[in-house]
Amino acid sequence: MARTILLLVAVVLVAYYIYVPLPGDIEEPWKLILEMTPPRIIMDLFSFAELLGINHLMDSVQFLMRFQEVPATSDENVTVTETTFDGVPVRIYMPKRKSETLRRGLFFIHGGGWSFGSAATVNYDLLTRQTADRLDAVVVSTNYGLAPKYHFPHQFEDVYSALRWFLQENILERYGVDPRRVGVSGDSAGGNLAAAVTQQVIQDPDVKTKLKVQALVYPALQALDLKLPSYQEGSNFPILSPSLMVRLWSKYFTTDQTLEKAMLLNQHVPMEFSHLFQYVNWSSLLPERYKTGHFYESPTPGSSELAKKYPGFLDVKACPLLANDNTLSHLPLTYIITCQYDVLRDDGLMYVRRLQNVGVHVTHHHFEDGFHGAFTLHRFKIADKMQNQYLSWLMKSL
Repeated sequence: MARTILLLVAVVLVAYYIYVPLPGDIEEPWKLILEMTPPRIIMDLFSFAELLGINHLMDSVQFLMRFQEVPATSDENVTVTETTFDGVPVRIYMPKRKSETLRRGLFFIHGGGWSFGSAATVNYDLLTRQTADRLDAVVVSTNYGLAPKYHFPHQFEDVYSALRWFLQENILERYGVDPRRVGVSGDSAGGNLAAAVTQQVIQDPDVKTKLKVQALVYPALQALDLKLPSYQEGSNFPILSPSLMVRLWSKYFTTDQTLEKAMLLNQHVPMEFSHLFQYVNWSSLLPERYKTGHFYESPTPGSSELAKKYPGFLDVKACPLLANDNTLSHLPLTYIITCQYDVLRDDGLMYVRRLQNVGVHVTHHHFEDGFHGAFTLHRFKIADKMQNQYLSWLMKSL
């Protein structure tokens, strides 16, 4: 009898973790399910440990992800070194082949919800290594302090300090980088930071070298309205659920669960800041196809006290979509990737529209079978498609 019960429990658990209701047009669905299953099990175990008070979920995941890091190892094509830029650890990838001219420079910012990952994570190491080789570019992959130990604006300040250091004339000269061909790129939370520092650079009179391009891969760009159509549709999207994205946003600002609860209800923006919704109003900024079946309702006003304690979610350095049109109009050539099955889809789509509205030259690639995290899943066909488009644009534009 006991064996039968144990067998039934095992079957139920296997079915629970193996069965994932994926959208029908996602390529290689079983491969994706197998990719997602171990992290789901681990996240549930870590969440249970957090409930018992054993360890914070984010700390547990960070510990585990250290085992996915690889050393700074050079290969036959690329020399890889580690150093610090203004005290911030960075990893530098330099092509070994000789160049008769100065090279492109790309400053890359890893994703991971401002809480996970590093330049040394194996998927990012492979991406930046390939980028340096294929573009014949010097790639600087930066680290930054992670939540929950550090909160906004620490991540922004780390990244901006490292970027400002890199953009100095003598540093660019040291690494053989053409100051007219420097760009910034990042994915997810890294795309958020890339967009934020790009906006900051154009307003900083002390930075003489300006950026030629920014390349944003499914970036997180606003935390005001967390009931966009992509959030409403996202309960069965792979990798990143709406509730996890809300949690990552809230942990970016604080470990106080009051903010997370308010964000889950979309009741965190106080009335006195309601004018900011004009910058993220999906009813006017999204293409018609993404509005079908959805009706816009202004979010219920939140607590002024909460906004005073944690003002980061109202800060343009955390939410680049809050920038005014004048700031946006001075941005460089822009490349944005969005994915159909991604809760951050509408953030990217709205940024595309706002940049186009003020005359910025934007190249937008939308992947109908794409999902959040696909860009760095190197064993998947969708990753190959996304990376090829990304690198082709950088080759042509940077």
